Amino acid sequence: MENNVTHRYYPEGELMHRTENRLCLANAESLRRAMHRGTVLEAPAVSATADLSLEVDLGNAATGIIPVEEAVLLSEGEKFKEISVIGRVGKAVSFKIIGEEQSPTGKPRFILSRRAAQLECKRYFTECLEPGDIIDCKITHTERYGAFCDIGCGCFALLPVDCISVSRIPHPGERFSAGDLIRAVVKYRDSAGRIFVSRKELCGTWEENAAGFSVGQTVTGVVRSIESYGTFIELAPNLAGLAEPCDTLEEGQYVAVYIKSMIPEKMKVKLVVIDKCPAVTAPRPTPSFPIEFSEHIDRWRYSPAGCRKTVETVFDGNGSRL
Repeated sequence: MENNVTHRYYPEGELMHRTENRLCLANAESLRRAMHRGTVLEAPAVSATADLSLEVDLGNAATGIIPVEEAVLLSEGEKFKEISVIGRVGKAVSFKIIGEEQSPTGKPRFILSRRAAQLECKRYFTECLEPGDIIDCKITHTERYGAFCDIGCGCFALLPVDCISVSRIPHPGERFSAGDLIRAVVKYRDSAGRIFVSRKELCGTWEENAAGFSVGQTVTGVVRSIESYGTFIELAPNLAGLAEPCDTLEEGQYVAVYIKSMIPEKMKVKLVVIDKCPAVTAPRPTPSFPIEFSEHIDRWRYSPAGCRKTVETVFDGNGSRL
């Protein structure tokens, strides 16, 4: 029932689904061993008491409680919010066991700390994570400016909207929904210790995306930007083409387009709009490329070799040049 993977912290709800980390609540002795080893565990929070302690399902072997003061790790100056506790009811919580007492039922009752698990996770992120590391993330919610991600034990990182894909989108909700599991690249950590991640480097280069299309093909796309000189239409999250100006189109509208030409040395795709398409409400799937199965990248080049313009990301802690 212990986490046997050194320095691997999963978003809450994922630890139980990883076979190498599977939480098997077999007996009280295994829970005691986990307590002495300081192992990060995970189980469902089944209820919150009137004093905002979380009751955790440890199976038939024991009962578990997370006191309110151990329920969440607060940053300096951050105010406690009740929703940070009651919002975990019915969901998995990560925790470390910090004590044991006898319950009225006679079962061992373990005192748990989500805060301790988050603190260990945060220390690891601060001391060990480097720009370019590829980590597991779970989307928790989206705002106009970016998507918030659980990157381990309920610790958060921000995925800015302009780092989601090369194609600019008005809102992260066009790509993600709460609960989506993704991988992202650590971009940088600011002076306050907040972590920022990026996704576009895992969505393929210009050439990799362009390989999925061919001249003479008619495909669907979504209007992303309308300029005086033309209309930018997204074919894939990391690939857009340019069509002639059209007064009847609107941003966010789906259209059928004919691919007139593709010019790698200029990273250009010329399109002809055929017709409007019915609205598509579900987020468009993001293709996966081999880089996603790596653990770290130092540099990612979007533009093709020989292209007049170099577009790349260098992971040196200062963010993306893209």
